[in-house]
Amino acid sequence: MSKYLFKNARYFIHESGMPEVRAGHIAVEGKKIVAIAETLNGSDFESFEMVDTSDKLVSPGLINSHTHSVLLVLKGTVEDIEGNLVYQYMVPASYLLEPQERAAIARLACAEAIRSGTTTMVDPLRHVADYAPAMIDSGVRLWLAESCADAVTTEVGAGSYRFDREFGETFLTRTRALIDEFHGAEDDRVRVMIAAHAPDNCSPWMLGELKKLARKHGLRRTVHLSQIISEKEQVEKLHGCTSTEYLDQNDFLGDDLIAVHWTFCNESDVARLAETGTWLGHCPASMSAKGPHPLPMRSILDHGVKIVLGTDNMTEDMFHAMKMAMTLHRGAYGRSVTPSPQTVFNYATVNAAKALDHPEIGSIAVGMKADLALFNLMTPAMMPRLSAVSNLLHYGHPGVVTDTMVDGRFLMRDGQLTTIDERAAMVEAQAATDAMWERFSAEDRGVPLPATDPA
Repeated sequence: MSKYLFKNARYFIHESGMPEVRAGHIAVEGKKIVAIAETLNGSDFESFEMVDTSDKLVSPGLINSHTHSVLLVLKGTVEDIEGNLVYQYMVPASYLLEPQERAAIARLACAEAIRSGTTTMVDPLRHVADYAPAMIDSGVRLWLAESCADAVTTEVGAGSYRFDREFGETFLTRTRALIDEFHGAEDDRVRVMIAAHAPDNCSPWMLGELKKLARKHGLRRTVHLSQIISEKEQVEKLHGCTSTEYLDQNDFLGDDLIAVHWTFCNESDVARLAETGTWLGHCPASMSAKGPHPLPMRSILDHGVKIVLGTDNMTEDMFHAMKMAMTLHRGAYGRSVTPSPQTVFNYATVNAAKALDHPEIGSIAVGMKADLALFNLMTPAMMPRLSAVSNLLHYGHPGVVTDTMVDGRFLMRDGQLTTIDERAAMVEAQAATDAMWERFSAEDRGVPLPATDPA
């Protein structure tokens, strides 16, 4: 059993509910934090491996509450393309990849996450069983979900919404298989969620089946909500209401649900989402590639909606997400200083742990899981320094992360990944990306293709 003593550390603690920096020593034995001491006597923890953290800040690992790791295949492309990105690019790409290609790209996503100090990833998509083992091997803590729909999503990009229960059953079958194979795996480091893709492509029957699965197995749930204009229009056409109202009518809201995006929610929607305790999974960076994400942010903040953060597509950089969240949320009040850096940091740590109903992650205390990120304090981005959390939220980036640990195991130590051959992961992911785009181009889908560098 591994035993480490992080000696002479500065670390975040949440005794007041907000992150505060303390000085001391943190002992990790096996998978948990077993002691935090202000001072040491000569013989204390003599059997532990000493880790000098005198120039480092020990933080709870960041929790990415919404990502699609395999969609790194689109990095640097759809950010600069107009159109229905979900149905004309993201859905086709997820189908065009071969199983080993999905695994290669997911492995690279985990490498980027680890380098960004992320210890937990929530990943709903399609064909999850193809790439789950690669993600699990990385050592990251995971919530995996097969994104379910019974509208034939491969046809929506061409303008057709056709509901087919046989198509929907494919995803329900995959979800049941995920639960059987992966829920609770790796000593509970891996869990499964229930995911409805979105209100436009899930019928009341599908929503009902997903609720039954969630209740049967005691699982958390997630859904894209009011993400894109075609979703808004389709729900209005089919059901005569907003996406939020549609989910509410089908008893799908609640404090066990992370609903992601909220772009087209109105004031009444926000009030109802707040009332039901539904979590906002905000992905501010990915949703702002073409300008600030236009969700009703002031109403969301005024109603006290519970917020977590995700990276969504094309990157696993949670620093980018935190920085953009602070900018957008403050902008809702007209260049305000609300919310504080401490509040936004909590979106990616303690809030996310609550949303996932995992009280042993998201903060540093005795008895908590040793899911930690270490940040270099002696680097220009963090110096000069009066407030470490302020510097981190305004100026932090993956380059300040020196070490990442999950369950007391180093996934990155002194800047070197320990569970992934990083160069091989990049080479394999590039080959998978090239192959996918070659297939995409060959099908002549009638949509713009991304600009590429010369060979």
